[in-house]
Amino acid sequence: MHSLLIDHLSTAVVQLNRELQIEYLNPSAEMLLEVSRRRIYGHDLTSAFSEDEKSAKDLWDAIDSGHPFTKREAEITLTTGKSLLCDYTVTPVLGSLNYIESLLIELHPRDRMKRISQEDELIANHQTSKELIRGLAHEIKNPLGGIRGAAQLISRAFSDEALKDYTQVIIEESDRLRDLVDRLLGPRQLPQYKALNIHRVLERVNQLISVEADGQIELVRDYDPSIPDVVGDEAQLIQAVLNVVRNAMQALLQDQSNGSKKIVLSTRALRQFTIGAKRHRLVCKISITDNGPGIPDHIMKTLFYPMVSGRPDGTGLGLSIAQSVIHQHSGIIECNSVPQHTEFNILIPIEKLSVTG
Repeated sequence: MHSLLIDHLSTAVVQLNRELQIEYLNPSAEMLLEVSRRRIYGHDLTSAFSEDEKSAKDLWDAIDSGHPFTKREAEITLTTGKSLLCDYTVTPVLGSLNYIESLLIELHPRDRMKRISQEDELIANHQTSKELIRGLAHEIKNPLGGIRGAAQLISRAFSDEALKDYTQVIIEESDRLRDLVDRLLGPRQLPQYKALNIHRVLERVNQLISVEADGQIELVRDYDPSIPDVVGDEAQLIQAVLNVVRNAMQALLQDQSNGSKKIVLSTRALRQFTIGAKRHRLVCKISITDNGPGIPDHIMKTLFYPMVSGRPDGTGLGLSIAQSVIHQHSGIIECNSVPQHTEFNILIPIEKLSVTG
């Protein structure tokens, strides 16, 4: 039962003995239930999750009758207090003496399928946005070059310095608009991939934000030191994470109702995790959490679009550029927000170095 095949399943599998004690969890179950199998072997099922009193009776009935059963949209509660909506199937397993030796529980989280669907939509929307911006940038930059060149020629023809000031305004504003278009397009250089410690990236961001916040915000670090190196462009990853953390910092500084302002940077490793339509053996999860006012509902769906901002003085480019950078690293940025708790999760696959440069 403890075969390598089950260990590699994306389905969460839990094995119980006849006393409803946990005998085995595969890595997918560990990740879903947020428990360590080594610590709960031999313990009751409630050491991993609980449902209601009827669910325990159903398990005993399955042992007595030998009949499998399936529950749809069951709400289970983890030991961390977190609730999950999932479907699960219970299958009795016959032993060598032809009696029920154990139960297999296969858990299929419904909210995870919803998350995958949302990720697919987010990726598709971001790709559409990039194509639209690329086409728009091309249409803007071509006439801009002509306007700037014409202004330079006119400037040379004028002997009056006061008139040259007007042409200089045209040149400077053309340059400003060109720079804005370049920022909309995101990083112009291809990532220079190499193996790197993600905590070095976070420490650099922490250092920069500490200076900018000037002691007004408490910065908390909660790192998992066992996370392997990721493959990425260090400078671009610093910029992406910095954009997200700076966004949180600015929201906190503008929130006058909250006296205790805090940002938490945390890292965790996720096993057998799906990003979009692709499942990865190991994923690095970077969480940026703040206790600010939250993001308005009407902005959430377009949060990563260019020029969308919840602040009057915001450019709306920071999160869009961050998402572009993380997409180049085969990852994604997700966001969940309620008042007093906004969480951005940056998910980057941990893969072997397969490119040079």
